[in-house]
Amino acid sequence: MFKKSITWVIGCTVWVLAATASASPQRDPIQLAPDAPDRYTVVRGDTLWDISGRFLRSPWRWPEVWQLNRTQIANPHLIYPGDTIFLDRSGPEPRLLLNRPIGEPGAQLQPQIRVESEDQVALTTVDLSAIQVFLNRPLIVQQAELARHPRIIGTQDNRVYLSRGDLAYVRGTIDEKVREWHIYRPARPLTDPKTRQTLAWETLYVGTARLERTGDPATYRIESNTEEISEGDRLMPAQNSPVPRVAPHAPEQAIDARIVSVYRGVDQVGKLGVVAISGGTRDGLELGHVLRVETPGREVIDRETQERVQLPSEPLGQLLLFRVFDRIAYGLVVSAAGPVSLGARVTNP
Repeated sequence: MFKKSITWVIGCTVWVLAATASASPQRDPIQLAPDAPDRYTVVRGDTLWDISGRFLRSPWRWPEVWQLNRTQIANPHLIYPGDTIFLDRSGPEPRLLLNRPIGEPGAQLQPQIRVESEDQVALTTVDLSAIQVFLNRPLIVQQAELARHPRIIGTQDNRVYLSRGDLAYVRGTIDEKVREWHIYRPARPLTDPKTRQTLAWETLYVGTARLERTGDPATYRIESNTEEISEGDRLMPAQNSPVPRVAPHAPEQAIDARIVSVYRGVDQVGKLGVVAISGGTRDGLELGHVLRVETPGREVIDRETQERVQLPSEPLGQLLLFRVFDRIAYGLVVSAAGPVSLGARVTNP
């Protein structure tokens, strides 16, 4: 079965090709990858980040070579498997063109009608499977807010842990109109490593449940779980959040943050891992910001002078912010030369 679609219509389940007018007052020149091809045909499984890496040294700067601007975010040009991307080297800066040969007069991206099969979808910025589960689950809450939600007070057959299919008995204020609920472990504090102040409270998602019977206590059936569910865990109404449109760009102001959490409690993560950093909207961070991760430089002793010397940080990888709160932001590790650990410095790309 086939359907008609306009390439600039936004899909509700993909991150779309968009751009930013000016990420920083001063930009370094665009640098091509050493073996940048003249053209590339898109295949299923590609992401915009991966394709840009074929052409550019800094893949996150692809919105600049498409020469789009913020006003076009609402009407972005989507790229599909089978499309051919051309590299135009003729101008002062390289450009990427879609479906038109290099040098054709007036060659530029234009909205166009296309016919596609139902299973053909536009490319995403990055692999959404890595972060899609985080988009409709509140990661950051006020400690008092989570305490107001219903809690599990008993388990089926007095079991220590619950899993799929088990019953949980819940007390608290319950909206009977809500049938699907998310289950969270009590929140833990995220601390700024420099000031030692609590920046926010992070919850750990552990599963889903469906309301079966109202009452005091109410009865819930566990429908899925990522970890064992037990007494004391809290329930919040399930919410579906639209997938955000993300245009990779650099912050306009200087950023100096630290990684304060590697999600799910481990100490380090690699490419496509999710981390929280000690900065948010109040620091000027926003959705789509690309940040550099650096290994903190060690302090050493100069044996000749006995002075303490701080070694410089070294670049380790990059983050793409996909969810931003007041004092905390969550980023996807889009590149990593090694493990990204707690305490690593995060700064401008």
